[in-house]
Amino acid sequence: MVRASQSCNLSRQFGPLPAHLTLVVLVACAVFQSGCAVGPKYARPPVEAPSAYKELRQAGARSESNWKTARPNDAAVRGKWWETFHDPQLNELEEKASLSNQNIAAAAASFLAARSLLRQAKSQYFPTVTTNPSIVNTRPSPAQFGGLQTGSPTALTVKSYTDYSLPFDASWEADLWGRVRGNVRASVYAAQASAADLANVRLSEQAELAVDYYELRAQDSLKQVLDSTVVAYQETLALTQSQYRAGLTSDEAVAQAQAQLKAAQAQDTDLGILRAQYEHAIAVLIGQPASSFSLSANASAANPPAIPVGIPSELLERRPDIAATERSVAQANTEIGVAKAAYFPTILLNASGGFGTSSVASWLTWPNRFWSVGPSLAETIFDAGLRKATVQQYRATYDQTVANYRETVLTSFQQVEDNLASLRILSQTIEQQDGAVEAAARSLHEAEVRYKAGLDPYLNVIVAQTTLLNDQQAAVNFRMQQMVASVQLIKALGGGWDAAQIPSPKEIGSKPSLESNARP
Repeated sequence: MVRASQSCNLSRQFGPLPAHLTLVVLVACAVFQSGCAVGPKYARPPVEAPSAYKELRQAGARSESNWKTARPNDAAVRGKWWETFHDPQLNELEEKASLSNQNIAAAAASFLAARSLLRQAKSQYFPTVTTNPSIVNTRPSPAQFGGLQTGSPTALTVKSYTDYSLPFDASWEADLWGRVRGNVRASVYAAQASAADLANVRLSEQAELAVDYYELRAQDSLKQVLDSTVVAYQETLALTQSQYRAGLTSDEAVAQAQAQLKAAQAQDTDLGILRAQYEHAIAVLIGQPASSFSLSANASAANPPAIPVGIPSELLERRPDIAATERSVAQANTEIGVAKAAYFPTILLNASGGFGTSSVASWLTWPNRFWSVGPSLAETIFDAGLRKATVQQYRATYDQTVANYRETVLTSFQQVEDNLASLRILSQTIEQQDGAVEAAARSLHEAEVRYKAGLDPYLNVIVAQTTLLNDQQAAVNFRMQQMVASVQLIKALGGGWDAAQIPSPKEIGSKPSLESNARP
């Protein structure tokens, strides 16, 4: 397994090679250079993409003025997609997550491992050269070798001797059927899939951070609502107690006011559990211990940004998970050819040479050289259907990856439609819920006026207060769902990623730098 030039070097160092061996070496190298690869050609599996998103058509038909999503011909979200929410604290957290998230770090390490596997596959293009120097002292037994017997005169002449050997062995496989090249291509596709997986993990972690952040902010908003409600209930209780002392109401009304206040206080306190859990989840996402991280409360309302959607066919190039599964299909297709190459003989070129002697003084002298060189061919004659079953296995694996690819594409369309529907419906729901909050506030005002005037019992005030609180909590939750749907829509659209960011075979095969550890 050496190149023709290497056989020439052997000739100069260890003596001339026989003409027929030199010819074999040259022919084998020439055949390798023009070797053919076996296996099917690759083409991306066809998938059916709709011409437009159904939810966009419905939103356009309804002419909804509060529809936030931009039209398909707008520019797509690029780069740091979270900056479209215009929240400085979210921006800071996302930057920390990009640098310190451990799931992203693990995916980056997996990508570097895939690059190393490619370099391992490429090493098969070149010969393997080994050496095994040895110094062996030997004393043969007089009873060995069919004649020396213990006690005979000849046995007295048996002495120990030392062999000094410095051999070099080289081996090289002529890649006539493309097995080595197929392995290299499969490793390239695997590394590209790993790069897309890294981008997908990064996008998922960033989106999860944004979702947790807005869910935490929703808890802050609920806390603000309940804090205001507790203050209002305390004022109502004080009024009820004054009326009771004046004999204008019963102790029953005081007890009802106290019960409602305590229930509101309990809800207010209970919000701390979920907020703490969101805070701890954010700490993990940015790579910090939960005990050393905290976020100050901020109940300011957030508004969803206008999100450019594009057309469905663009989604195939904008989602890293689709790119990863497509590269897996290409890898599986190449591995079919590698399996088929096992049907053909393997041609090896072996060479060895070195110095050997029984005297250390003349060990490395030219007369004590030795060498051998020649090709060998290996072909499996009978394997009980092993190779056929192996090819069938890789064909089935290819069919599986194609199905996974098409399922990923279908799921991506579903996720976009889901979040478009959520935003469309939530825009109507929020408008309706705001109207419910306004009506409940008017109802509570009227109930309090009539109660103070002695026209209605206190129970009417309790019902109105409960209705207002429930409507306010629902309004906060609907707005939180709207922000989460906006984040999930950006994630479903690929978060500004596109297939052009997949590293080329040349980039994957280059030596990785420290700067490339976090990003492909």
